[in-house]
Amino acid sequence: MPRREIMKVEIATSLGSITVELDQEKAPKTVENFLGYVKSGFYDGTIFHRVIAGFMIQGGGMDKDMKTKSTNPPIKNEANNELSNLLGTIAMARTGDPHSATAQFFINTNDNDDHLDFKTEQDWGYCVFGEVVDGMEVVRSIEKTHITSRNGHDDVPDEIISIDKITVLD
Repeated sequence: MPRREIMKVEIATSLGSITVELDQEKAPKTVENFLGYVKSGFYDGTIFHRVIAGFMIQGGGMDKDMKTKSTNPPIKNEANNELSNLLGTIAMARTGDPHSATAQFFINTNDNDDHLDFKTEQDWGYCVFGEVVDGMEVVRSIEKTHITSRNGHDDVPDEIISIDKITVLD
């Protein structure tokens, strides 16, 4: 049996680092898309712009001034990959269109499988493509931050929580 290659990335934030193991086998196009943004430096200087305690922390698409960064075209949703939105998993954020994910991602801070997983072609859910393997304490500290409204957005951390850099680990 061939050895499965395990790919990890480190998300260096202003509050510490989070290591995520990516599931290239179950979400190949999503991982490829995410790594394209990582390797181009797209995420450097973005922020966690949406935090809902007991639910998730979201980032990767806005700068510190709450300006949305320009992205590549959306990708096809791979949420029907049998991976669940459980505590500590990372998934792609999207709009109401199930195939609209570009660069933004979120980390689940609770088991959200009941309402975020794929159910049918009419209820696509959100594509999980990896899980946190180190740094959950950083995720928890981001989750506990005080939130406010800013530039027309709700659930924004009072203090800017930056994504300084995302690096592929060997």
